[in-house]
Amino acid sequence: MNSFSSVRDLLHNWQPEMPVYCVYPHVYNDSTQYFLRGFPGRILYAVKSNDEPAVVRVIHQAGVTDFDCASLSEIALVTKHCPGATCYFMIPVRPRGTARIAQEQYGVRHFVVDHHKGLELLASEIDMTRAVVFARMAVHHRSAIYDLSSKFGAAPEEIPGLIQAITALGAEPALSFNVGSSVRSPDAYSYALSVAAKVLAELPMRLRLVDVGGGYPQSYPGFEMPPLDAYFAAIREGIRDLPLAEGGEILGEPGRALAAPGLSALVEVLLRKDDRLYINDGLYGIFWELRFEGHQRYPMRAYRNGQPLNGEERSFRLLGPTCDSTDCLPGAVDLPADIDTGDYLEFGHIGAYSLGGRTRFNGLYSDKIVLINDCSEMPPA
Repeated sequence: MNSFSSVRDLLHNWQPEMPVYCVYPHVYNDSTQYFLRGFPGRILYAVKSNDEPAVVRVIHQAGVTDFDCASLSEIALVTKHCPGATCYFMIPVRPRGTARIAQEQYGVRHFVVDHHKGLELLASEIDMTRAVVFARMAVHHRSAIYDLSSKFGAAPEEIPGLIQAITALGAEPALSFNVGSSVRSPDAYSYALSVAAKVLAELPMRLRLVDVGGGYPQSYPGFEMPPLDAYFAAIREGIRDLPLAEGGEILGEPGRALAAPGLSALVEVLLRKDDRLYINDGLYGIFWELRFEGHQRYPMRAYRNGQPLNGEERSFRLLGPTCDSTDCLPGAVDLPADIDTGDYLEFGHIGAYSLGGRTRFNGLYSDKIVLINDCSEMPPA
């Protein structure tokens, strides 16, 4: 992988014709260690948020040793690039045979179910006596932009029976839930933990592990979220009432909060039409997440001839490179008024749910990924 001291250094040496995705190791190191220090438990990086090997490696090097995986390929990726890491197969529905391969070939011990039929299928593939099986509870909060309990999760009143069935099959039972994605209020975790406390109190045994899931947000321009410390505080307060076994532990599955900060996208302006800028990446590429509810833009910086472009600004619309007329980024952005064809734009904090969603629509796809060693170069949030 090519490495540059800064984006200016990159542009002085290379005027890329395709989008380039820039990994800032120092940014990832700092933001990951901040989460590790603040979260009151053990964290599992949600690989689905960004499975680029360079990103997974730097998050591992920053201190993350446990990984939330949703597929066998993610388990294989973590095993290859993160020596000594522990993978958790944390999706209730898996392709046939993958749980067996995960346990036998990769030593995976942790699995999740949300239904008695799913438990039966899991037990037919793995040695349950060598497994920890989480019962996933459905618990949604209105502050979450996306409801992650609409597809997976058993109702709270069904959890005790599922826990007892897991125990009867010889596995260690545990509890998990996910309050949603891009959670706008720490109250969501307080609420979910209060529900979990009531469920745990009904059990005839005490559990060792409770996984409080993901949903930890990232702020973007025009889309301000509470600081992560507020979420850590809510979880710290909520777990005080959990009746856990001695040595019990809380797990969390941050995805966006770890993946977003340390990646930027460098794109070229292909054409200017008055207040419209056509760029060489769009909604079928790195910006696919902007199709959905939530933030509409990323922090940006413009470059000309390898130097930051400043000056009086005006509003522009950004349009992607494909033939699809819907390939237009939402809203308008303020950029230097004289920006033109051949200039470059860098979009910061774009690491979450971006690289993994790229398509090859119209044959347009970039796999150009580089390292940027000067963390001061990231466009400010």
